[in-house]
Amino acid sequence: MPDLSINEAGLANAVQRAKEKNIIIPTFEQMRKPETIPAPIKKRLALLGLWDLDPANLFRISWKNEPRAFGGGYGSVNHLELPSSLTGVKARIVLMLGKWFPTGAHKVGAAFGCLVPRLVTGRFDPTREKAVWPSTGNYCRGGAYDSNLLGCDSIAILPEGMSRERFDWLAKIAGETIKTPGTESNVKEIFDKCRELRDSGDKLQIFNQFDDMGNYLWHYAVTGQAMAELIKSLITNDSQFKGVVLCTGSGGTIASGDYLKTLYPLSKIAASEAAQCPTLLNNGFGEHRIEGIGDKHVPWVHNTKNTDLVIAVDDEVPMQLIRLFNEPEGKEFLVSRGVAPNVVDSLELLGISSVANTIAAIKFAKYYELTEEDLVLTMATDSMEMYGSRLREMEEARGKMDVVASAVAWSALRQTATDLMEELSYQGRKRIHNLKYYTWVEQQGKTYQEIQAQWYDPSYWTSVQAAGPDVDRRINEFNQRTGLLANLS
Repeated sequence: MPDLSINEAGLANAVQRAKEKNIIIPTFEQMRKPETIPAPIKKRLALLGLWDLDPANLFRISWKNEPRAFGGGYGSVNHLELPSSLTGVKARIVLMLGKWFPTGAHKVGAAFGCLVPRLVTGRFDPTREKAVWPSTGNYCRGGAYDSNLLGCDSIAILPEGMSRERFDWLAKIAGETIKTPGTESNVKEIFDKCRELRDSGDKLQIFNQFDDMGNYLWHYAVTGQAMAELIKSLITNDSQFKGVVLCTGSGGTIASGDYLKTLYPLSKIAASEAAQCPTLLNNGFGEHRIEGIGDKHVPWVHNTKNTDLVIAVDDEVPMQLIRLFNEPEGKEFLVSRGVAPNVVDSLELLGISSVANTIAAIKFAKYYELTEEDLVLTMATDSMEMYGSRLREMEEARGKMDVVASAVAWSALRQTATDLMEELSYQGRKRIHNLKYYTWVEQQGKTYQEIQAQWYDPSYWTSVQAAGPDVDRRINEFNQRTGLLANLS
């Protein structure tokens, strides 16, 4: 579980920094139940934009933000249900929406889960150390944003081949941005840069989403419970919820499935990845274009023993579909095929990995022959805000979107098949778990005893899952020491 022991010297400095910058830190409980947020903070939020660099926006790290760019309050869990006129399957496919988090992506929550436990215990000193955020996309953006709001200096690390919008945004928010070789699947190069920084002697800490259990814990405690609330509002009996389908990425978001299995033990957890880099499916490697779901290793925080299915998605399909969903000609084509205009207009809420999640959910529904009574949950981790340059690049390479290109993309969507899938046996799950050895034990300093405990000791995962209230206790103690919460008016 996350180390919540106190470092008094670091804690004193962190408390002083919080006082100077008027930083009040929300608890996981307040993220789940924003109705418990103090009224003066909500009043402050009414004057702020969703992405503004104001510490009060820490209280907008929630799945329940009102879907507004400025001055929003809170409501129900943000989601989008895709009709069968689009998906071609009978099952109800519902996406949780990351668009309405600060930065427009849910990774701002995972970064919070990694940084805050160290900050409120003094094990990270914001007056002396920099926070380093290794990522293949949105996590380093979330980390840079959280660092800014929490009074920390930050270093963002991401592959040089990521979208231009990410680098433009980081140039304004992060203290420093480091580009590493490659694209989404070049995670080892990111780890190598982290080792180089760690050995440099500079005062910094690495917040590695791939092995930091704060990532797992935030998604288990916050995303998982938001999913459960959403599911309950959409079904009439438990058997209708069939499972959650998620690109693995850092392995954190899939922890939400671990929480859902405590409520719906017959539900499935499906992990998806790019067919061009079939690490889980075939111990494979390669390069792909589904931005932000770095592969070629199994994240330390992925509880593979609880994963039921692996699904690979050809990256060409989501690349075609972001054009179909966002170009005027493609949108007109969708309407001509019977997709309601309001649904078409909402498809900009799906970024590239969100479309890949949708394809994987369709494959899941077809594989299990689901009916209109059945619900499949997945996630739109971000929207198209960070991918406009990709649309322009594709237009330059392939020409303007027209009826023919729209028909080709529509055909790719409707011909989604149940190939490149594996329903995992016990040994299949263990095969994937064993892949962790090469990255984490041989290269990244984990021990043989730790990797064995992940597989054989149930308390390894349950101790992390149970840590949420202890983190909240430390957050409350921190806020008490600053005195800012008590002085709200």
